[in-house]
Order: sequence, then C-alpha cells, then structure tokens
Amino acid sequence: MSRTWSFYGQGLPQVKEPDWPGRLIAIEGADAAGRSTQVAMLEEWLERQRHPVLVTGLRRSALVGKLIARAKQGTRLGRRTLSLLYATDLADQLENRVIPALRAGFVVLADRYIYSAMARDLARGAEPEWLEQLYGFALRPDLVIYLKTTPQERLGRALAKSPVLDYWESGMDLGLAGDRFTSHLTYQGLLQVHFDRLADHYGFVTVDGSASKKAIHEQVRSSVEQALEGGNELAGS
Repeated sequence: MSRTWSFYGQGLPQVKEPDWPGRLIAIEGADAAGRSTQVAMLEEWLERQRHPVLVTGLRRSALVGKLIARAKQGTRLGRRTLSLLYATDLADQLENRVIPALRAGFVVLADRYIYSAMARDLARGAEPEWLEQLYGFALRPDLVIYLKTTPQERLGRALAKSPVLDYWESGMDLGLAGDRFTSHLTYQGLLQVHFDRLADHYGFVTVDGSASKKAIHEQVRSSVEQALEGGNELAGS
C-alpha cells in the first residue's frame, strides 16, 4: 500500500507529490549507543518477514562520504563547513538511494538520520532555526527509535572498542577539557541533552539502550511492526 510522504521543509525540488509504498525507519542515538547492532538485527528480522531492506547512514554518499572521512582526519575543518558536508551527504543519499528504494517498496533502515547531525551541530552552537532550514529537504520518517544510554556507559563501550578515544566523538574540537577522557564524558553529556530535546520535538520512540540486545530488539521490533501497519501516521508530524 502506497502512502503520501511529506518533507520537513521545502523538500527536494525535483520530487513532486511523493506517493510510494516503502517505509523509512531511523535508528538514532549517540556514539556507541548500539545502533548498528540493532539495525543489523532488525534487517535480518525484516528479511525473514520477506521485506526488501536497504540500510543507509551517515557518510555513505558516493558524492561526499569519502570527502568527509578525509576531512575529519584533520582538526581544522570549520563547523559550518562540516554541517554543510553532512547535509550534502544526506541529501545525496536521499535522492539517489533512499527515494528509489521507497519507490520500489523497500523498508529503508537509517543507522542515524538528520537528527544525529543536528545533535552534533547543536552541541557546537548551531542555531536550531538554521538547522531546521538546512534539513528541510528531508523526508519525515515513519518511525524514529532513539536508543538512550548514559555518557558513562558509552565511554565504557568506546574504551572496550579502542583504548584511544576518537577525537570528534570526544568533542576535542570544542575545548571542553584538557584531556580526552574528561572531554568525552562532557561532550557526550551535551549530545544527550540535545538528543532528548530532539526526541520530544520530533516524537521519537525512546528505548532503554542499556538493556540486553535481545530486550532492545524486542522493543524495536514491536515499534517497527506498528509502523509497518500504520499507514500515513508519521513520526514527528
């Protein structure tokens, strides 16, 4: 069954009156919140239910994905420039990957959507009004699931993955602290504040990301089942 889609703003100029059978589901949360694990489990479950699935996420655009990765290897990238690069990445994926998949009836799983980029920008002082205009090209998803975890838990997961904390995930460009450990906790706390506000504003479904993988998957799957049956009821509408 097709449904009529809407954008957060003016949308993409070449897309008129979209009416496609696919579904768009975003899994959100701060760094090391467990998003990718849940996306993989959800993809497997959906395919067992005979749904065609496309997985997307940040920095996967053929146009600028590799450019962002190279740019972040340095530390002199301007904040506004980084915001524009991420918006370009998402807009390119939307036009060339997400919309074609929705037209074909796929369930598109976004391992982070515009909200992660917005939370990062808000933590760096971007104006909410400017961000809303910047991401006005984005489709409203059917469902946004927010995996909520504490900064301390995410720090532990990051250290379990690597003994060296990531420069950007620690917010070292913000000058929050002299050492990366303290900066990571402070920055991740800022991200959580902004994710919580975005969750309220856009109507995310919040899930306790500290629960077991199986328990989280069961909650995620239940929400997705409702979204697949929910027709035109949109997240954040």
